[in-house]
Amino acid sequence: MIALAALSGAVFMGTAHAENTGCGLGTMVWDGQSGIAPQVLAVTTNGISGNQTFGITSGTLGCSQDGVVESSEKLAMFTGSNIDALARDMATGEGESLHVLADLMGIEDADKPAFFAMTRDNFEQIFRSNDVTAEDVLAALNDTLADDAALSRYAA
Repeated sequence: MIALAALSGAVFMGTAHAENTGCGLGTMVWDGQSGIAPQVLAVTTNGISGNQTFGITSGTLGCSQDGVVESSEKLAMFTGSNIDALARDMATGEGESLHVLADLMGIEDADKPAFFAMTRDNFEQIFRSNDVTAEDVLAALNDTLADDAALSRYAA
């Protein structure tokens, strides 16, 4: 468990900036503490426990349902923290984490069925390997969106 936390911390160390740990159980446990270590532990706990999706959809664990994605870094953090759930949901074209991702990306309700189908139909292009990173997934997703006539307006 310690090795997993250290490895996860190393992955997220570049994104652990002040006030940038997202929401979730880890953020609540290490609330008020400063420095790199508490931030890495908060992000790692959020990622390992997989509770951010629940927190966002339920408005609990320090998450809000009306949040605005302020940067691609936050989208990358959500994707990294929920990459396994996103892979599962994209493979089937449905699921809670995929709905949250669509909301974070600003996909309008009318376009969500097409977005969900697009992720399912292009799963192998979006998740090219088992060790794909959040940045890889978002880049491939953006490329796939750009190539889709109905969804291209959502490409960054």
